[in-house]
Amino acid sequence: MHIVLVLDHAHVNGGQAKVAIDSAVGLRARGHDVTLFAAVGPVDPRLKAAGVEVVCLGQDDLQSAASKLAFAAQVVWNAPAARALAARLAACDPARALVHVHGWAKALSPSIGRVLARCGLPVTYTMHEFFLVCPNGGFYDYRRHEICHRTPLSGACIATNCDSRSYAHKGLRLVRHLALDRVSGMRTLLPHVITISALQERVVAPHMPPGTVFHRVDNPIPAVDHGPKPAPGEHFLFVGRLSPEKGAPHFAEAARQAGVRPVFVGDGPSGEMLRARYPEAVFLGWKPAAEVAGLMRQARALVFPSVWYEGQPLTVYEALATGTPVIVSDACAGREAVADGETGLWFPSGDAAALAAHLRTLSDDAVARRMSAAAHARYWAAPLSLERHLDRLTAVYAAVQADHAARAGSGALAPALARAALS
Repeated sequence: MHIVLVLDHAHVNGGQAKVAIDSAVGLRARGHDVTLFAAVGPVDPRLKAAGVEVVCLGQDDLQSAASKLAFAAQVVWNAPAARALAARLAACDPARALVHVHGWAKALSPSIGRVLARCGLPVTYTMHEFFLVCPNGGFYDYRRHEICHRTPLSGACIATNCDSRSYAHKGLRLVRHLALDRVSGMRTLLPHVITISALQERVVAPHMPPGTVFHRVDNPIPAVDHGPKPAPGEHFLFVGRLSPEKGAPHFAEAARQAGVRPVFVGDGPSGEMLRARYPEAVFLGWKPAAEVAGLMRQARALVFPSVWYEGQPLTVYEALATGTPVIVSDACAGREAVADGETGLWFPSGDAAALAAHLRTLSDDAVARRMSAAAHARYWAAPLSLERHLDRLTAVYAAVQADHAARAGSGALAPALARAALS
């Protein structure tokens, strides 16, 4: 196959780009031709070393843009990116090429939707977040600190300031989403969508066209098996952004109630408040991945108190791989990795008292030892390796290609292509 991966960044700046770049290198190693098309550099050196063709436009994202006004226009409709993508896809052999979109909301914009509709190639899309169906990408109200159940682009959605920055920023995202739905049409031209958790599929399915086929492909986890833990760890650990949606304040309060000392790895907007209000807590800041893995291995439990949906929180799986049980909020996708009462514990989202009770439960060495052994055994019985990810990905690609060929042969693609040609 020739796989064209489309995403905003050509370097690892988060989980989305990491999965795309790791899969690009892995697919190339399996003998596939791989093109990575991205808006923002620099380019990860592993791509060139692996023989992956890279088309990087050298454009800005929000962090690098000198003119925020010019970037606002770019993120609503990036015409140069659309032209460049159209040119590259036009050179592809339709008998063997497939387009896999990983991201567009940070730089590429909805403009690529028209290109995907017109290219005549099979297309699939990984739902790393929710930007395809939700203007702010999270189905989360950052002002009320709660999951949002409003219908996207409804009157209630438009009237609500749910953005983490300002309503002006929400307004820009609404304009972009209108471009996505009314001009690009990207949401309606994706018959095959890859999801990374069952919760994610349940959330997005009502907002996708009838007949959308969902494929579950777990993200790969970079874990090493060091064997079962010889003994339970000492500290209760939080890893991630210190922010309300990640539930960091709930963990700090629950730890105080339980009489245990919480350890935080990471930082964020809640950091200053937490350090002032909970001086007994340990704040380590951001740490390198290898050091985080060591802290997880030494922990009695990872606490993942996120109050929003999440996609597929990798830290939960990374902790289980080290033999560390996980205490997880029941509102987020992280619960899918945890067998409640076996490899960790679920608690009602946002309930610090319930979380405190679980911290006390896992303070018992016998309970911690039992859950630690189960966490390690259950994870390594079916580890989320890159090879397993690539196996599943190529199976989805084959299904997408076969369906595209069948629909092209039956004429099912003709109406969509005709609409694209007239628009």
